[in-house]
Amino acid sequence: MTAALKNLFRPAAAPATTKFSAQVGGFPRTRMRRNRADEWTRRLVAEHRVSVDDLIWAVILVEGQGVREPIPSMPHICRLSPDVLLEEAKQAHGLGVPALAIFPAFGPEGKDATGSMCLNPHLGIYRAIRSLRRELPTMGVIADVALDPFTDHAHDGVLRDGVIVNDDTIDIMCKQAHLLADAGCDMIAPSDMMDGRIGALRDYLDDQGYENVRLLSYAAKYASGFYGPYRDALKNKGLLKGDKKTYQMDPANTDEAMREVALDVQEGADLVMVKPGMPYLDIIHRIKTSFGVPVVAFQVSGEYAMLRAATEAGWLDYPRCLMESLTCFKRAGADAIVTYAAIDAARILVKASGI
Repeated sequence: MTAALKNLFRPAAAPATTKFSAQVGGFPRTRMRRNRADEWTRRLVAEHRVSVDDLIWAVILVEGQGVREPIPSMPHICRLSPDVLLEEAKQAHGLGVPALAIFPAFGPEGKDATGSMCLNPHLGIYRAIRSLRRELPTMGVIADVALDPFTDHAHDGVLRDGVIVNDDTIDIMCKQAHLLADAGCDMIAPSDMMDGRIGALRDYLDDQGYENVRLLSYAAKYASGFYGPYRDALKNKGLLKGDKKTYQMDPANTDEAMREVALDVQEGADLVMVKPGMPYLDIIHRIKTSFGVPVVAFQVSGEYAMLRAATEAGWLDYPRCLMESLTCFKRAGADAIVTYAAIDAARILVKASGI
């Protein structure tokens, strides 16, 4: 008999078995699909959930009255004047959204190299905060602190001889934060990435009697290409001279983010931000597991615009992909999410709950 025939008639080797074998009689004992078979089971075993409580609504504010300006690069998002913002905020509050984050936008008038117009106490952002505080006392109001909405070069700080001057920028930001806190802002969110600004802001606010105003630090803000629609929203498109790589982080770096967070927490940050969100899920996870501090993810304008544009092209299901993306932030370790789609997400969640 040939070797081939001998192999053909040789009994098959018995499968290796153990007391806890996953195979019984050739069939799997453990079937992972059992817990996926019904919606109620999937709900029971879900490891992470997005709640309305996780959402911070990002809004673009402009001067004026009755203004609702569509932003072409951010479909379904408008620049809002303070009175319109108040009405929209009442809707968000009614849906359970706990807080909003305000980003002011201005035309070229009044902008200069130092962003000095941010110290005008009559600007719409200060009026908007006062009206929100008066009409919606239980809704959190967060204000971005940086100079890019106010500078004629679109940088986040004072520009002198082609260089962003760190400490002079912080001096102006402290005065800006004081005005915001005086108007009733609950949380100051410095997004400038200047060295030492968290400690300086904490000391300044405490000295002015605002020790309960929280600091949400943009601790890991990357020099990203995903900010393009936001610069359009701020009416800064084409203004930026050079780039922001001397103060925003290199997308290649992770250890550097840990150092930034460690410094900001030491200086008094109450929460830390990772921006952008989706391309930096690993950073969110590493910060959360390393420090255990409240971590906020920012679903930035480019992330939002991609979802909307692909939906309008018929390529994506917007509600499904929006909620999937938000769940990814939670899975990575984010405690809260800043997003332009907060009202959309809140409506989806309310509808799903059957309330």
